[in-house]
Amino acid sequence: MQISLTVVDGSFSIHRLASDAIIPNDVLHEKFFSILRSTDELSLVCRSLLSVEADQTSAGWACLQVVGPLDFGLTGIIASISKALAAASLSVFVVSSFDTDYVLVREATLDSAISSLQAAGIECTSDGRGH
Repeated sequence: MQISLTVVDGSFSIHRLASDAIIPNDVLHEKFFSILRSTDELSLVCRSLLSVEADQTSAGWACLQVVGPLDFGLTGIIASISKALAAASLSVFVVSSFDTDYVLVREATLDSAISSLQAAGIECTSDGRGH
């Protein structure tokens, strides 16, 4: 299977809040965000331009979307992407949705990430959809 990724416009931040924190209302009006609540924390991924009061914040992430939708029976997509990026010593933060996956890499390493992915036979484009 050919894997294709597209760069999502914008800069993103990953926030850690208390597990019982209230989700900031501004986030819920964005085109792109991800929220995960567990007994230990509330993790939030959103555009960096939003002001979020968090226990910890990691800013400066770029986002790559796996072109989908993807069938649940497909295997090895994230493994292939992660392997290519790990070979280049690039860390990732992965978010999955029903239809596809999103791979976040540090903005400063985006060009290296794209080169590494392309070298591994994974197509990367920027289509300006601006999720």
